[in-house]
Amino acid sequence: MTPTTRRRFLTTSALAAGAFTLRARAEKKTEPLFKISLAQWTLVKEIHSGKIDHLDFPKIAADNQIFAVEYVNTFFMNKAKDQKYLAEMKKRATDLGVTSVLIMCDREGKIGDPDDKKRAQTVDNHRKWIDAAKFLGCHAIRVNAGSQGSWQEQAKLAADGLARLTEIGDKHGINVIVENHGGLSSNPAWLAEVMKTVNHPRCGTLPDTGNFRIKDGETCDSYHGVDQLMPWAKGVSIKNKVWDNHGNQADLDHLRMMKIVVNHGFHGHCGIEYGGLSGISQAREQLEKARASLATS
Repeated sequence: MTPTTRRRFLTTSALAAGAFTLRARAEKKTEPLFKISLAQWTLVKEIHSGKIDHLDFPKIAADNQIFAVEYVNTFFMNKAKDQKYLAEMKKRATDLGVTSVLIMCDREGKIGDPDDKKRAQTVDNHRKWIDAAKFLGCHAIRVNAGSQGSWQEQAKLAADGLARLTEIGDKHGINVIVENHGGLSSNPAWLAEVMKTVNHPRCGTLPDTGNFRIKDGETCDSYHGVDQLMPWAKGVSIKNKVWDNHGNQADLDHLRMMKIVVNHGFHGHCGIEYGGLSGISQAREQLEKARASLATS
């Protein structure tokens, strides 16, 4: 290579590298602070009444300019092993460019049941949902950390059940995440203790902004609760009401809450879980407004 040719080569290479760097920076800059998804529980009244069919869920999301969905297992409870039905679910989402994020799992037993056989059965009951999540392209199933006994007893039992289920999920590349969903699970300090005990990268939380009511007369501040659970978060559920420490509810301050979320370095899906069919677009706009404000602050 002559000196002139070498200079041209180095110049061209430098220009190409610079262009790549600028392009990479631009792509990184346009990446949203967090993604917006639609949780199926938003449509619980419409689905239970028959106004909406479960299979139309991805279309409703797309019609409202949301391209990620979070399923609820009770809306297709007897279809977890129905490959034809699951294939139709997957096709409808894929055809619309909608990402299947997770499956929220209920009515499968207590993951921290004091009875070892029942706890093992609960773990086994969730296997089919791990398989369904894998097939649909979801990254996780959401489970409940129900148990009985003292604080420490429940923490130990819930951690045991979760650890067993997480090992199964890990083999399939599926995360097992826990929502603050009543009882001690709505106490962020308790759920954080459970996460530390399980101590597995596949086991995480799904902080729900509106689910910090532990029992009658006992609540936790939603902003503080989300902050405590974000270190393990693999998703966030957004409701339009929050709690304080004294049993009072108030409207969600979207900007304040989402600032907490992104300050933990979370850029994943935040699922809208309020408003019903008629309120989806407004809920999306509220999250988009908060996101835009945070991006320019």
